[in-house]
Amino acid sequence: MPRDYAYYARALEGRRLPLAFADLDLLEENAAALLRRAGGLPVRVATKSVRCVALLRRVLDGHPGFQGLMCFSADEAVRLRERGFTDLLMGYPVVDAEALAELCRPPAPVTLMVDSAEHVALAARAARRHGTRAPLCLDVDLSVDLPGLRFGVHRSPVRSAEDALAVAKRIEAEGDAVFLAGVMGYEAQLAGVPDAAPHAGAKNVVIRALKRASVGRVHARRQAVVAALKAAGFAPRFVNGGGTGSLESTREDASVTELTAGSGLYSPALFDGYRGFQHQPAVAFAIPVTRRPGPGLFTLQGGGYVASGSAGVDKLPVPYLPEGAKLLPLEGAGEVQTPIAYTGPVPLPLGAPVFFRHAKAGEVCEHFRTLLLISGGRVVEEVPTYRGEWG
Repeated sequence: MPRDYAYYARALEGRRLPLAFADLDLLEENAAALLRRAGGLPVRVATKSVRCVALLRRVLDGHPGFQGLMCFSADEAVRLRERGFTDLLMGYPVVDAEALAELCRPPAPVTLMVDSAEHVALAARAARRHGTRAPLCLDVDLSVDLPGLRFGVHRSPVRSAEDALAVAKRIEAEGDAVFLAGVMGYEAQLAGVPDAAPHAGAKNVVIRALKRASVGRVHARRQAVVAALKAAGFAPRFVNGGGTGSLESTREDASVTELTAGSGLYSPALFDGYRGFQHQPAVAFAIPVTRRPGPGLFTLQGGGYVASGSAGVDKLPVPYLPEGAKLLPLEGAGEVQTPIAYTGPVPLPLGAPVFFRHAKAGEVCEHFRTLLLISGGRVVEEVPTYRGEWG
């Protein structure tokens, strides 16, 4: 069934706008595609890219190849644990003492992310409050320094096997309160940087060259860290790597035991810009036409849901349907209204929906309290997002 304007307009007819929806059929296609791309390695779901408990449950229960969650905040991890989710890994360090204590609460402490002696000491202190033994994951920085350029993100001070051993020994020195459960090396420059972005021809060529130059160094550093830890007697249960944009290259690193992905489930607009794969646009939002200021011009209510990261036009939401609708470059997507140019055949009377895709995946859920779930051309359920469930 073609996913054109008429398909979603019929499915959502009579619904009050604005709204956001997830196409369950396309989301299922994306989940299956991610597992194929993972090549048999288990895939941990990055919750920041989903932000909806019902869809997290659907992915984990419906696809055995997805195992565990990578959480982005302490409150989120605690709430997911209360709802029965297991194998929770914090994707980022937590330094708040009360939040750490809650994460370390028995009988199922959450795996905490650390990259320094301070992190280890805080985690050990929290674990001792509850008499538990907290699992820790060592975050290894995999950015690559090239002449005049740091290709990657500023994430962790642990950049070598020696750095990793120093933190691991601090973990060991804390006794039974904590233990080294895993290692994570996230290659942001491979997983999160599009290399076939629209209207970026020359830049795309450079990005591809940088990626080719980075893959071998990323694998070598991650392998060196894991080998050094094992040689020193540490036995991490898992080695995590990758993201939606790098599954094919990360799975080739023999030291990696699991991958992480999330954005590929929704496939937001930024993920149209990768040469090696293409997923289905499974999540979008609809805002109504409220004015027609001139021929070929339509003004929509709201719509300024801009993505995080370095500021640029690539972080703006993208008009999705009807095909041919475009933002006006001097106005973009606005706080209270968003004008578009459109001269196609689809009638757009006042009140008609125009569908947009957010630049990133889960961030759209920060703007909507629910997602309408569409399957077979109709709404089958309405489920809360994190914002709707937890405020």
